[in-house]
Amino acid sequence: MATATTIDAEYDRATEVKKFDDAKIGVKGLVDSGVTTIPRFFVHAPEILSDLKPGSGTHPGPEHIPAIDLSDHHRSIVVENIRRAASTFGFFQVINHGVPLGVLDRTMASIKGFYEQPTEIKARVYRRGIGTGVSYMSNVDLYHSKAASWRDTIQIRVGPRMADPEEIPEICRKEVIEWDREIKRLGEVLMGLLCEGLGVDTGRLKDMTCLEGRVMVGHYYPYCPQPDLTVGLAYHTDPGVLTVVQQDHVGGLQVKYGGSWVDVKPIPGALVINVGDLLQIISNEEYKSAEHRVLANSSHEARASIAVFFNPSNRDDQYGPLPELISPEKPALYRPFTLTDFMTRFFKKELDGKSLTNYYKL
Repeated sequence: MATATTIDAEYDRATEVKKFDDAKIGVKGLVDSGVTTIPRFFVHAPEILSDLKPGSGTHPGPEHIPAIDLSDHHRSIVVENIRRAASTFGFFQVINHGVPLGVLDRTMASIKGFYEQPTEIKARVYRRGIGTGVSYMSNVDLYHSKAASWRDTIQIRVGPRMADPEEIPEICRKEVIEWDREIKRLGEVLMGLLCEGLGVDTGRLKDMTCLEGRVMVGHYYPYCPQPDLTVGLAYHTDPGVLTVVQQDHVGGLQVKYGGSWVDVKPIPGALVINVGDLLQIISNEEYKSAEHRVLANSSHEARASIAVFFNPSNRDDQYGPLPELISPEKPALYRPFTLTDFMTRFFKKELDGKSLTNYYKL
């Protein structure tokens, strides 16, 4: 009779992960095959799963993440609302942001359309890394995470030079280009408002960070038959300056606030904004990057989200707290570093909280 120890000894995780990756079917392919139990390498540790119970994301804590109206004619009110949200939650939603709803709807439909194509069509761009500018895969950190998450991702480099349009899948090519143009404009508006909140020149953060290094991702979270054993996206903070996210109506995104997980409830037409580790460092912790995660999808309707990560494009410059924000009362909290070193460390580890900012802290 096989014992648990014998079964553990017989389980070769590395082989199972490689077999899954080589099949190029993604999580969507597992669902399409009719699996009723998730592969073992998707199962997370008890300490990760312990707070996934209903209600763990809503109490104690605020009922809603702030939703800020960018069309408010009182700019000082908009600046203060963003400053407060960025310095407490590290997350907020924006409404009346100027991105046409038609652009949002078309892009979301096209990303979902990509995933709903036959496996053999998607497999043409299934690869790790983003050397060619486009890659589709399941779990960026698949090979060095303790457990995989129940999602697939397509990555598209959109700045400083967009991927070859011919490399972008035709089903979403036009929509991605249009979406990026609108989101880039919004990113510049947001950075100006964030600068005002810090009391620095409105172009200061843009000048220092040069937000041309942009990567767009389209995440796809199919139905999970055992959502209590895994997650859609492990808890982490984003490494860059700013992230803009379009989520659909299904929900599942949560942000950690006051030791509790709070739902970022979908608002029709809204975009989710979150502070990245680099902005926390540059602002000398006036703004905070927040841990966030996505629950495994228990709905029979697939969830999708689209995000763009705003990062500097010059990887050899030195980055650290803005000199204007350093004083005898509040000295620099981080040592300087290059973006190359910063991003290399991020991609060599699994997604796990705020370990990156902690590494550079003085």
